[in-house]
Amino acid sequence: MNGPSDGPGEASHEASTTPAHTLTESEETRPRESDFRAAFNAAHTAMAVLDGHGHVRSANRALERLLGAAPDGLIAAPVAGLPGLDLDSRAHGDYEEALRGRAPEMSCTRRLKHADGHPLWAEITVAPTVRQADPRRGEALLSVVDISERRALQQRLRHLQMHDPVTRLPNRTLFFERLSAALSESATGRIGLCYLDLDGFKAVNDTLGHPVGDQLLDAVAQRLLRCGEEGGHLVARLGGDEFALLVEGSTGTDQLTRLAQTVLLALQQPFELGGQRLAVSASIGVLERESAGTSATGLMQAADTTLYWAKADGKARWTLFDPERNAHRMTRQALTSTLRPAVERGEFVLEYQPIMDFGDDTLQGVEALVRWRHPRFGTLGPDRFIGLAEENGAIVPLGRWVLTESCRQARRWLDAHPGRPVFVSVNVAVRQVWDSDLVTDVQRILEQTGVPSDLLQLELTESAVMGSAGRPLQALHALSEMGVRIAIDDFGTGYSNLAYLSRLPVRTLKLDGTFVRGFRTARHLNPADETIVTALVQLAHKLGLTVTAECVESQAQAERLRRIGCDSGQGWYYARPMAPEGITALLG
Repeated sequence: MNGPSDGPGEASHEASTTPAHTLTESEETRPRESDFRAAFNAAHTAMAVLDGHGHVRSANRALERLLGAAPDGLIAAPVAGLPGLDLDSRAHGDYEEALRGRAPEMSCTRRLKHADGHPLWAEITVAPTVRQADPRRGEALLSVVDISERRALQQRLRHLQMHDPVTRLPNRTLFFERLSAALSESATGRIGLCYLDLDGFKAVNDTLGHPVGDQLLDAVAQRLLRCGEEGGHLVARLGGDEFALLVEGSTGTDQLTRLAQTVLLALQQPFELGGQRLAVSASIGVLERESAGTSATGLMQAADTTLYWAKADGKARWTLFDPERNAHRMTRQALTSTLRPAVERGEFVLEYQPIMDFGDDTLQGVEALVRWRHPRFGTLGPDRFIGLAEENGAIVPLGRWVLTESCRQARRWLDAHPGRPVFVSVNVAVRQVWDSDLVTDVQRILEQTGVPSDLLQLELTESAVMGSAGRPLQALHALSEMGVRIAIDDFGTGYSNLAYLSRLPVRTLKLDGTFVRGFRTARHLNPADETIVTALVQLAHKLGLTVTAECVESQAQAERLRRIGCDSGQGWYYARPMAPEGITALLG
């Protein structure tokens, strides 16, 4: 009986009896294993199929050619046994993970050895093809790509990037690579460096042209290589005419100084270039220290400083790094960088040294001496920072502050003791005359403080005023016409242009202390000093000038200077520089 209930059974029967010819067509459209095998063998990439234990199940011809193995000679061989496929611990762990299907792939670069002996570089990859519950039943595909040409090209490019095209020496980049490695791997725990540049190389370039300059650099490089080859030292050109010799395992400063001396002697020999005979010399900074705790940057900074010293000491020499000298330089830099802010922060104070009249030993005036109460270095005298202030221009605001504060203090003394007027003498740097309107500044300060102009004396050094012309000379005349005293400080140590002296608006000569020191005792009296001082005093008086002797330290000196005719003196015999209160006490 036919009915709906029979439908499912019939349908099921029909599904299970699909015509056979349909399966045959499907199989014909599906790639056959023989096709895969043909493609595997014809591939240019060297490949092998590995079993779960890492043994070769099959290898293609490209792998046999790459390794120089006999046909079928790789079958069943473990990958670790293939020529050159030894893996370090990290790569071997990655290989095991990929082989067992726990990682997508393992890749590394190795230097292999062909059967005929020639080396090659290859990129090796192992990737699983089947992932199963039991990793040992899986398969992995090994591929080996010959990258020898690519690596050789990379090495050539790196060589070009790391070497100087003119001298073919390692350049700055490679030098710093080697230096950084040497600091961490020094066999002796010490490192040394000779850092040099050529004296007068710019003149060669400017007069003979850059092609000759390049020839000279190349010739210098060859001589430096000969100097460094015995010890196996790295020789590099760091740029321009700067070279370096790196001693990676230094045995001490003696080794470095001998190397530096060898370099000096080698470069002293003339160079014959293009029919021209050229002579050059070199300045060399020599540095030797423990590698531990030393950075490449710190080492080069110290080397650069030492090279600067060699040039400052006269060139054509080597100079050894000196920690004390470097500490002084660091202090100098620290002071220079904080000078201007220190003026704004009020870190400077004034002390005053009395200037005594030789006639009656009364207080005639005071010299204002600036002190820097530095928060780090303590109280510093003017010899520590005035030169720095002149170099970086801070002398202008500092000098303006000294003038203002000195005049304010002079006004206080005048108000407290109107019957005992004393002048205040202030040192002025020549840069203050050039870089500021000194005349306007002085006029404004005198008006603000109410100090009579004849109670202000400005001291300029002999070298600053002798030969003055233009703006400085005009400023001196304007100040003198204003009534301000003009004094020449340290007279007798500079140009001593006596003929020019009569044309300057000078009122006082301050004799340098080197003359006065010869007057200490009768036993050690220097007749020449007394003759010179006598002549200077007489000349000054004939020109209508007064004479102040500096550095008076004893009664004997004071008596001799009085007898010669000096007008006044200052020094420790009378008083050391003191706070304003000390001068107030003297006036009282």
